[in-house]
Amino acid sequence: QVQLVESGGGLVQPGGSLRLSCAASGMFFSITDMGWYRQAPGKERELVARISRGGSSNYADSVKARFTISRDNTWKTVYLQMNSLKPEDTAVYYCNLHYYAGDYWGQGTQVTVSS
Repeated sequence: QVQLVESGGGLVQPGGSLRLSCAASGMFFSITDMGWYRQAPGKERELVARISRGGSSNYADSVKARFTISRDNTWKTVYLQMNSLKPEDTAVYYCNLHYYAGDYWGQGTQVTVSS
């Protein structure tokens, strides 16, 4: 059974930074990519960033040039560096692992951007 555990969320002022981490445990094979999604109150869950098995990454337009996704070579940890945070970045952030047969999700970590 795969488990994904997010950490690093919290309250930050506009313009500040946070670094989210996602620790993966268990046996998993044929990973295609890992990523971060977010869901704000009253809104649907949306893709923030993802990184492929080959190392390429893509981002939502709203976070380009502000957020950076990275991972270690063992796929055990995925990070999301978030800079220049805005109030509209406030959401629960979820880690996702996508493999050939489906997806695993973490429990989410709250990010609140407010003065």
